[in-house]
Amino acid sequence: MLRRRALLAAPLAIAARGARAMPLAALPISRLDTPWWKARHAQKLAELASGIRPELVWLGDSITENLERNGPEAWAQYQSVWQHYYGGLHALNLGFKGDATSHLLWRLRNGELAGIAPRAAVILIGANNLGRLHWSAQDTVLGIETVVAETRQRLPKTAILLLSVLPSDRSAWASATTSEINQALAAKSWPSQVIFQDVTGLFLKAGQVDHSLFYDPLLHPPEPALHPTAHGMAMLAESIAPNLNRLLAI
Repeated sequence: MLRRRALLAAPLAIAARGARAMPLAALPISRLDTPWWKARHAQKLAELASGIRPELVWLGDSITENLERNGPEAWAQYQSVWQHYYGGLHALNLGFKGDATSHLLWRLRNGELAGIAPRAAVILIGANNLGRLHWSAQDTVLGIETVVAETRQRLPKTAILLLSVLPSDRSAWASATTSEINQALAAKSWPSQVIFQDVTGLFLKAGQVDHSLFYDPLLHPPEPALHPTAHGMAMLAESIAPNLNRLLAI
């Protein structure tokens, strides 16, 4: 289905840039034909319409959405992490499982930042560009840059903490492409309102993905490491706290 939507969007991309097509990673693509995704989008719009005033918003995919979980497994006790680090900020979780940069971009352009003015936003996106979609590092970097630009446009007074794509062991190609993406993001000159932080080292041990920090290998059957456990997310939250506190103070 994602491939079909991508193919439908391609002519629009070509028209937009002439002979050179805009990568799909940087184009808004909806997933409204997926019932749970449509329902979650509607739920988030309802939250925004209720007049909430978050001081912090997280934008991302399942890694971010997981921060709403509360067990029952020990590795899934994410709510305590969320409350400990972000409860006092009335933080808003805008993570959607399976989203690539294009899907997050569609959500940003369709109301998910409407009516709020948080002091800071955390962006963690890009892992799903390297799954079934198999988008290149160059396209993914452009997609991430477009997400940042869209967030800045819609939240001009909000400081942004952009995180690196987390390491995984899905394939040699995914690992190499993740590294290429993060190197490109680190080399970019971001506006003073944006801080990029590479958190790759948190999830490695002796240069390899530390499986103890991911829950995918614990599943039945086990899957390649991709999603941090609650403990892994607590480590991430602790690591980004200095930069996030700096942005919250701007």
